[in-house]
Amino acid sequence: MTTTSPATATTPAAGAYAPDPGAAPLGRMLRAQTALETKLLLRNGEQLLLTVVIPSVLLVLFSAVGIVATTGPGRRVDFLAPGLLALAVMSTAFTGQAIATGFERRYGVLKRLGASPLPRWALMTAKTGSVLVTEVLQVVLLCVIALALGWQPHGNPLAVLLLLVAGTAAFSGLGLLMAGTLKAEATLAAANLVFILLLLAGGVIVPLSKFPSAVRPVLEALPISALSDGLRAVLQQGAAMPWGDVGLLAVWAVVGLAAAARFFRWE
Repeated sequence: MTTTSPATATTPAAGAYAPDPGAAPLGRMLRAQTALETKLLLRNGEQLLLTVVIPSVLLVLFSAVGIVATTGPGRRVDFLAPGLLALAVMSTAFTGQAIATGFERRYGVLKRLGASPLPRWALMTAKTGSVLVTEVLQVVLLCVIALALGWQPHGNPLAVLLLLVAGTAAFSGLGLLMAGTLKAEATLAAANLVFILLLLAGGVIVPLSKFPSAVRPVLEALPISALSDGLRAVLQQGAAMPWGDVGLLAVWAVVGLAAAARFFRWE
C-alpha cells in the first residue's frame, strides 16, 4: 500500500473549485445596488404618488385655475412648470429618500448592508443614483405635460441641469440627515409635514410676493425657494445663470451632506 506524503501532495489549480466566493468588483456592486434601489422606489405605490402623481396633478390643476396672478393658461403654466420641477426634486431627493431610508434603518436593512462587501459610501452613492434616475423620469413626464398645456421654456439647458443637480444634493443631504437621526415614525411625519409646508410656502404654486414682507426673507432662504426661483429665472425669464440661487443651494448641500455624514446612525 502506497501513501502520499504531505510534502509531495499537489495543490489544486486555481479555479478548480466552483463557485469561488468573493466580493464582486466595486463597479458591478454599485450598478447592481443602484438598480435595486431604483426598482424598490418605483415599485412603491406611496412613493409614486408622492413623486409622480402629485406634481403632475398640481401642474394640470393649477394651470387651469386662476390662483397664480397671470392673464392666461400659457402664462400660468410658464410660472408653474419650473416650480413643480423643483417640487419633483424635493419629493424624491428629500421626502421619499428620508422615509425609505428611515424605515430601512429601523428594520436593520442598513445595518446588514453596511456589513456586506459593499462600502457604506457606495451604498449612499447607489441611493443617490436611484434618486437621479427617478428625477429624470419625473422631469421628462412634467415637461411633456407642461408642453401639452402650452409651456414655452427659455434659457440655457446647462443652467437648468446645474440647478437640478445642486437642488438634488441639497435635499439629499437634508433627507439623509433626517433619516439618520430620527426614528422612522418621526421621519415619516416630519418629512410629509415639511413637504406640505414647502409646497405651500416655497414659491412652488404661490408667488413669494403674496406673502407678508416680514417673513419673505426667511422663505427666500429656503432651498425649495432657491430652486424654484432659479428654474423660473432661467425657463421663464431666459436668465443665463442665477448664481445667487445656485450659491444658496450649494450652501444647503454642503451643510446638509456634512451634517448627515457626521450624525447619521446606521442602527
